[in-house]
Formats: sequence, C-alpha cells, structure tokens
Amino acid sequence: MKISHLFQTHPQTFSFEFFPPKDEISAVDFGINVGQLMKLNPSFVSVTYGAGGSSQERTFALVDYLQNKIGLQTMAHYTCVNASKEKIQADMQTIRAMGIENLMALRGDPPKGIAAFDPHPDGFTYANELIAFVRAISFDFCIAAAAYPETHPEAPSREEDIRNLKKKVAAGASFLLTQLFYDNAGYFRFVAECRAAGIACRIIPGILPITTRSQWERFSAMGKAPETLGEQIKSHAGNPKKIYQSGMDFAIAQCRELLSKGAPGLHFFTLNKSRATVEIFEEVMKS
Repeated sequence: MKISHLFQTHPQTFSFEFFPPKDEISAVDFGINVGQLMKLNPSFVSVTYGAGGSSQERTFALVDYLQNKIGLQTMAHYTCVNASKEKIQADMQTIRAMGIENLMALRGDPPKGIAAFDPHPDGFTYANELIAFVRAISFDFCIAAAAYPETHPEAPSREEDIRNLKKKVAAGASFLLTQLFYDNAGYFRFVAECRAAGIACRIIPGILPITTRSQWERFSAMGKAPETLGEQIKSHAGNPKKIYQSGMDFAIAQCRELLSKGAPGLHFFTLNKSRATVEIFEEVMKS
C-alpha cells in the first residue's frame, strides 16, 4: 500500500526509521527491537543506508524482509550518491519487484572522508532531479522527501531552502519528513512558511530523543540541542538513569505538544533501538 493512501483515513501517522545491521550481533539486537516496535502497529517504517550508499544491498534486503516477511508497510531510502541514470532505473526495478511502493528520495551524504557532494557524471545533483527522473521512468511510487525546519546546512538562506523544497514537491514528492529538531515553535513556523510558499502536502516531524550526555554534547555542537534539557543533563552528571529520564520527559512533552497542535503524526529515528521509542510512544498515546 502507498503511504499516501494511508493519509486518506489516518489524520496522523506514526512511523519508525531503521538502518541495516552491520554484523551478526547487531542483527540479533535489531530483531529484538523490531519485535518490540511491531507491537506498536506502526503506520509504516523506513530503511536508510550509510553515507555514499555504503549499505545499499543490506538496505534492499532489509526492506524486502520487513515488507514481505514481517508484513510492515516499508519505505526504502534512495540517494543520488554514486548513482547513474542506468543504475537508478535498475535499482527502481529491483525495489518495485519486491512489492515496495514507497520511496524516500534524497540527495544523500558524500562517502566518508569526502567533504563535498560530487554527483555522478550521468546522475543528479539534487533530490528534486532524482524525484523527477523516477516519475519520468514510470515507476509508480509514493515518494517522500526531506525537509529542514532549521534550514538545510548548505542552503544560502531559509527562503532559498523553501524554494528548493517546493521543487521537490513539484517534481512529485507526495509528503515530507523533517530532520530532527527540538523547537516545536520553529517547526510550526516552518510549516506556515511552506504553506505560504504553496507547499500543501503533509510535513511529518522527525523525532530523536536525547537520552545520554554524549548525545546532548554531539547535538549541542551542531547547534541543535535544547538548552533547557542541557541544564538538566548537567545537573545529573554521573547519573545516567536521571539523564535518560530527563531526555524522555522532554521528548514526551515535545511529541504531545506537536500532536495537540495539529502535526500530522510522528516519525521516530530509532537508531535501531526500541526502549526509548516504545516508552515515548506508549506515554504519548495515553494522552
């Protein structure tokens, strides 16, 4: 089923993002966590792959497994990195043959160790070009694209970023999933700006709870971590349990506010772990 068809009967959707396990031990942990998340009956799940398409084969295998063995509505991530038009067409045929009807189309990050994105000479530089090509070669996917409430780091301005986002929708993206954020007011401002620019599709917020000090420090260095949570984490230095609970309380409050103010669902970046996502989801559903 296409995710866009779910929207006709589901005012809000709840979904999870995974990445392919890198080894046997990770695969066991992943299986346990998928089992936990299945109990939540997600609207759909998505599967990403590493920078430079480094785990593409594992991505396709996991997409096939989740869709056809587990029975979850599954969306495959796909990027422009190292992808010629010929390769893209072959990959779309492979995915479609698996019965996959949903695609997350992205420019993608450059391979590890390479600073700037370098498009394939017979490929594409931007996600909107990839989306348009997939549409043009007649693969009938429901296509999602990425949105950036805090502006794409390479965009020269917020206005230009929204213009580029509009190009993705015009090229054929059916809905948008946002990058992680922790300022709900900023998300709603972003949605309002998109509407004013003529972007009418769903813009589903992406959620990643901060549950460790190292996570907070990493996101703080990126300018993303909320200061209010940082103050609590610092006050709980040396107490991982209290840090975890502070992060959980923040995420639960964030999700409740998003839904109560009209967000069309939640998309959880699970990092292949189930505990925090399950706890947040169950608490939010009690509201």
